Amino acid sequence: MIRFLLKGILRDRSRSLLPFLTICFGVMLTVVLYSWMKGAEANIAESSARFDYGHLKIMTRAYAEEAELIPNELALVGVSELMAKLAKDFPQIEWTPRIKFGGLLDLPDEKGETLVQAPISGLAVNLLNPPTPEKDILNLENALARGRLPQEAGEALLSEELAQRLGIKPGSVATIISQTMTGSLALANLRFVGTIRFGIQVLDAQAILIDLADAQRILDMEDASGEILGFFKDGIFRQKVAEAIVNQFNASFSQSSDRFSPIMKSLLDQGGLADLLAMVQSVYSIIIFVFVLAMSVVLWNAGLMGNIRRFGEIGVRLAMGEDKGHLYRSLISESLIIGCLGSIVGTLGGLGIAYYLQVKGVNVASIMESSSIFISEVMRARITWFSAVVGFIPGLGATLIGSTLSALGVYRRQTSGLMKELEAY
Repeated sequence: MIRFLLKGILRDRSRSLLPFLTICFGVMLTVVLYSWMKGAEANIAESSARFDYGHLKIMTRAYAEEAELIPNELALVGVSELMAKLAKDFPQIEWTPRIKFGGLLDLPDEKGETLVQAPISGLAVNLLNPPTPEKDILNLENALARGRLPQEAGEALLSEELAQRLGIKPGSVATIISQTMTGSLALANLRFVGTIRFGIQVLDAQAILIDLADAQRILDMEDASGEILGFFKDGIFRQKVAEAIVNQFNASFSQSSDRFSPIMKSLLDQGGLADLLAMVQSVYSIIIFVFVLAMSVVLWNAGLMGNIRRFGEIGVRLAMGEDKGHLYRSLISESLIIGCLGSIVGTLGGLGIAYYLQVKGVNVASIMESSSIFISEVMRARITWFSAVVGFIPGLGATLIGSTLSALGVYRRQTSGLMKELEAY
């Protein structure tokens, strides 16, 4: 039966070409948009983890309440002891302390007087004392635009955009003005030996990167850090494992009555990231629903037009004694074969475009200038196993709905009036 229907589809292309092309186009768009949204979801999650939240983050309870204000006066103390406990209790996680700070960058002229000042967003990580995962986490080798990475104390990195704006070249000395952990004024001269460009607008606008030991000295934070970030060693975030670690840590170390006791949060518990990713996932469903609905209407109309053109054929088949139910099922089967072929071709085309977008990406820097979301300027699609399946949902679903509705006309044909119909036809 399937072989017979397939021959009919191939020999009479006029009844299959329009539905086939409609399904191909709809499936291709579905695959591309789904892969693009998966890429955006992964981009947001990975960038947020690398530069801000980690897969896991430890802060004091008081710091966590005001984390957006970077309250270093509420930072963790006794970090070396806590790091040792973390390495023992959770060996599957790489732990790294960080300090965030704000302030001004003061660039002097030849006489040592202020030439220009600019606000900065500072990040202190372990750059000089191996072993440290920070160079790989922040991808510093690839992010380096000019100069070199710091090799000794007192050296720092500056964002390329800020360096261009202030006219700072690698090797220049500038003063950072900030606030110590105890509220005093912090002043320190740093030699900026290189510039970096992360490709994330919120960082590239005013970021400086210094060694953790330098920040602890400048900000009077001896053996202290604002945050301790944890990353799974293979770089893949596992929500269930992370939640189990969070529960175990908080049960052992965190005390609700002590504002300065440490508390751990997972990636999705910070910055409304869970809600943002849930919204992205809702968009998948909306995209699929819209394509199923739109394609169903088109295929319904195409089916009605095809049945009008095949009016005589259907009448002859009924006159020869073919059961209406059998004829109805054969029309649906024929449409499903077209839907399956169109879904296969559309999926292959969509995967090809998605692969190109995954490799090359699209630069969206122009629309991310005012964004505060940690997201790379180069957006890429991401192909998953479901990318090869998602196109069949609208492809076969819309085909089934459209053909089911359009083929109902078979049951409105009266056997007693077939001869008159055929004569008029």
